[in-house]
Amino acid sequence: MMGCAGPGSPSGSSVPARAGTRPKCCTEGNPLDMAWNEPSGRDPWGRRPNDGPPELDEVYRRLLAGLRSLFGGGQTGGGQGGSGQSERGSAAGLLWVVAAVALVLLAGEVFKFVEPAERGVVLRFGSPVAVLEPGVHLRWPRPIEFVEVENVDQVRSITHHAAMLTQDENIVEVDMAVQYKVASVEAFLFNVRGPDATLRQASETAIREVIGTNVMDFVLTEGRSEVSVRTAETIQTLVDQYGAGLMVDSVNILSAKPPEQVKSAFDDAIKAREDEQRLINEAEAYRKEVVPKAQGAAARLVEEGTAYREAAISRARGEASRFTQLLGAYREDPDLTRQRLHIDTMEHVLARSSKLLMDSSAQGSQNVMLLPLEALLGGRNPVQATPPLETAVTAAPGGGATEASAVNPAAGANVGTNAAPADTARNRSRERDRP
Repeated sequence: MMGCAGPGSPSGSSVPARAGTRPKCCTEGNPLDMAWNEPSGRDPWGRRPNDGPPELDEVYRRLLAGLRSLFGGGQTGGGQGGSGQSERGSAAGLLWVVAAVALVLLAGEVFKFVEPAERGVVLRFGSPVAVLEPGVHLRWPRPIEFVEVENVDQVRSITHHAAMLTQDENIVEVDMAVQYKVASVEAFLFNVRGPDATLRQASETAIREVIGTNVMDFVLTEGRSEVSVRTAETIQTLVDQYGAGLMVDSVNILSAKPPEQVKSAFDDAIKAREDEQRLINEAEAYRKEVVPKAQGAAARLVEEGTAYREAAISRARGEASRFTQLLGAYREDPDLTRQRLHIDTMEHVLARSSKLLMDSSAQGSQNVMLLPLEALLGGRNPVQATPPLETAVTAAPGGGATEASAVNPAAGANVGTNAAPADTARNRSRERDRP
C-alpha cells in the first residue's frame, strides 16, 4: 500500500498506510474531508469510505423482508433455518398476489359489459367480426380481440353558419343546427373517416341546395319549416349514399336574416306584409259577421213575400168566390140583390161615422133633433176608425126619414160606431123583403 510524503520526509520517501484506513497525512489540514466523514465516518449516502454498491443477494433479501412485513410474515425459527423458511413463504405470497392481479385483469378483458344504450363492435386482429347487443359477452382478451363501444341513443348535434345565395340572387345569412343519432355502429366507425366532419359538409351542401331554389322572402318568412324539412331529407340522402351510419333526427333553422346593410328595408317589407295580413283578417271577421245577418234578413224577406203571396192569392180566391156567388144571386133576383148591396155598403160607411137623428118636417123648416145617439151612448166609440163623418137622419116630408152625411170638423180623431141601429135597419129590410 502506498503512503503519502510528509512535509518533513525526504524526497521520494513515503509512509506506508494500513489497509482500510486513510493516511493521516491525507486527512490533516483538510477540513472539508473531515466534515465529509464526521461524525460516524459515513458519507451522505450512508456508506463507509471504501464500501461498494449493495450486492444482488442483499437487494433480494431486503425485498423479501418488505413483502414479509407487508403480508404479516415473520421468522418461524432461529438462525439461518428460520430466515430461509420466511423467505420461501414471502415468495409464495408474492406469487399469489401476482396471480390474483392477473386473473382480475384477464376477467376484465374476457368479460365485456355493454350498456342498454350502447352497441359494440368486436375487432379480431383489427378486423370487425361481430356487433354486440346490450348485455354481458365473453370475448378473447387483447391483443386477439378488442371491442369498440358507441352510444346509439344519444342525440348529438352540430351547428353551421354560412351566407348563401337565394334564387332571386339575394344573400341570406343562415344559422342551423342538425341533430342526429348513430344508426349503424359498424358503418359509423369504419365506413367514413370523421363522421362529424362528413355530416357537417353534407349539411352545408343540403342547405345551400334548398335555399338556392327559393326566393329570399320565402326563406325569411313563412318558408322556414319547409326549408328545415327539405334540408333534413337531403342530408339523410347524402349520408346514406356515403354509408356513414347516421340518422338525421331534425334540422332547426336558428336564424335566417339578410345582411346588415339591407336589414332595415327588409324589416319595412315584413311590417307591411304583417299589416296586410292583419287587414285581411279584419275583413274576414267582418265578412263572417255581416254575411249571416244578410242571409237572415234575406230569408225573412222571402218568408214575408211568401206569406203575402199566399194571403193575396187566398184573398183573391175569396173575392172571386164571393163574386161568383153574388152573380148567381143577382141572376135570380136583381132588385133584391141590388138593395142588399146598397144596404151593406151603407152599413160599412155608416159604421165609421157619428150619427144624429133629425126631424126636418118641423115648423119653420128647422131641423129638430129627435134622437141624439152619441148622448145615449155616453160618448163611447166601440170602433176606432178614421176621422168620422157626421150623419144626420132627418124626417122626410112624407113622414119618412132621410139620411145626410157631412164632415164634422169638431169630431175627434177616434170616433165610436153604433152598430145596433144598422143591425136593426138590416133586420127591418129583410122583413120587408120577405113575401
